Amino acid sequence: MQLRILAIDEKPPIDLLLLADPSIEMIEEYIHKGDCYVSEWDGSIQGVFVLLSTRPGIVELVNVAVSKEHQGKGYGKKLVLAAIDIAKSKGYKTIEVGTGNSSIDQLALYQKCGFRMMWIDKDFFIRHYNELIYENGIQCVDMVRLSMDL
Repeated sequence: MQLRILAIDEKPPIDLLLLADPSIEMIEEYIHKGDCYVSEWDGSIQGVFVLLSTRPGIVELVNVAVSKEHQGKGYGKKLVLAAIDIAKSKGYKTIEVGTGNSSIDQLALYQKCGFRMMWIDKDFFIRHYNELIYENGIQCVDMVRLSMDL
């Protein structure tokens, strides 16, 4: 069976969204402003991403998550590429994404998909999250912002 990408309007998969963003408050802030898409394989949802229009012609990929049992199988890349295709089809000129300075795998993934680093939002995760976040033995402090012209 083939991987399908579906837009959903109700009941976003919060459990999956929390894999990429540990703050339910942050998720609730953007989930209703953006468009949520899920990936389905053999009838079950195994991934999610959210596209959020931020400025004229610009959309942000604000959350990309794959269920733990499907991680490491290339689904994350398929989700990012699907998000890029959807953004193009909706007429956006630029797609942006932000990830933590400690998110080594995500930084590599976004660059492999064609994103370029643009700037760093210093202390983003200190300002917006109540609890400290650690990944790969590194404290997540800054948000690395990447973008791609479509």
